Amino acid sequence: MRQVMVGLAALAALAGGAHAQQGEIRIGEINSYSGLPAFTEPYRKGWQLAVEEINAAGGVNGKTLVVVSKDDGGKPADAVTAANELLSRDKVDMLAGAFFSHIGLALADFAKQKQVFYLAGEPLTDAIVWSAGNKYTFRLRPSNYMQAAMLADEAAKLPAKRWATIAPNYEYGQSAVKVFKELLSKKRPDIEWVGEQWPPQGKIEAGPVVQAVAAMRPEAILNVTFGPDLVKLVREGNSRGLFKDRSVVSFLTGEPEYIDPLKEETPEGWIVTGYPWNTIKTDAHNAFFKAYEAKYKDYPRLGSVVGYALVKSAAAIMTKAGSTDTDKMIAAAEGLAFETPFGPAQFRAIDHQATLGAYVGKTAVKDGKGVMVDSVYRDGKDFLPSDADVKAMRPAN
Repeated sequence: MRQVMVGLAALAALAGGAHAQQGEIRIGEINSYSGLPAFTEPYRKGWQLAVEEINAAGGVNGKTLVVVSKDDGGKPADAVTAANELLSRDKVDMLAGAFFSHIGLALADFAKQKQVFYLAGEPLTDAIVWSAGNKYTFRLRPSNYMQAAMLADEAAKLPAKRWATIAPNYEYGQSAVKVFKELLSKKRPDIEWVGEQWPPQGKIEAGPVVQAVAAMRPEAILNVTFGPDLVKLVREGNSRGLFKDRSVVSFLTGEPEYIDPLKEETPEGWIVTGYPWNTIKTDAHNAFFKAYEAKYKDYPRLGSVVGYALVKSAAAIMTKAGSTDTDKMIAAAEGLAFETPFGPAQFRAIDHQATLGAYVGKTAVKDGKGVMVDSVYRDGKDFLPSDADVKAMRPAN
């Protein structure tokens, strides 16, 4: 009986592969759903909405778009295992997704080794398109460099000269601090970096971190923590007066995933990148917002935008290629213009980085909730290094 069941399973797998080739186009999506649900659950809803809209409009090149999704558990090895399964068993046509930067790098290397197209959605490390870039990997979100450049423009206007940094001790945090320090120091050579704190991601001991930073006597702080770590840092920092009369510049804090849990404890006046969903009035965002709200009876988060734009851009790549052949998709993606809820963007041919931008503004409290105010959209194309710099950083494919 067991042999019969195994045989039937094998036949079903073969039939599924054949069906995928004949009537479906499949994206293999991998993310840290169990590791950071505050971001990845809205992200999942975003890509599910995109799939629904694409198929309602006739699919991709006349075929039904299917996303086969797997959880990487926040571990690079598990992500690579999932990628292998998606290719060998699920017969996907491209890989997409990832949240954490070190996982994105692992998948980018896997894509290079297996010569498969990989569209990274969330990983922000600059390495994924520059020092570790390869012809098979493209990235959607504005990178650490891009967001650091946006924030450095505002930070340079502050009178503060003594700066301290707080960031999670892994690829994303290390990369963000490095590039922000470089960009701000170029704009303000008078700045002194007085110290750093590197708590482990997801395991911050906020009391000692706050105490150590206060002892540095900075006039301004760069924060790169997010999620539950951010909540703990803000709570402890508020109680100990760390942020009083100090400027704070903070990556990602204006995203609803991270500012909503702060509620009335949200510190006011931080300069942040984020997503002020309730104040964006463009046609592109209005259409996305109405569709998302109608389907989920909820407002979108930044993850929702990323998931939606990820699948929409993937579909645009395959439509232009007219094929799921990897080399044809790469050729189609290089220079491809596509639409997002934030407006038009493009995958640059030189480094495969998208020009999707981000909103920059300040934190405030309104009706007992944390919000972004004075926010302005910064187009990603205006915050990227020169072609010469990219060529110097990126290895030849």
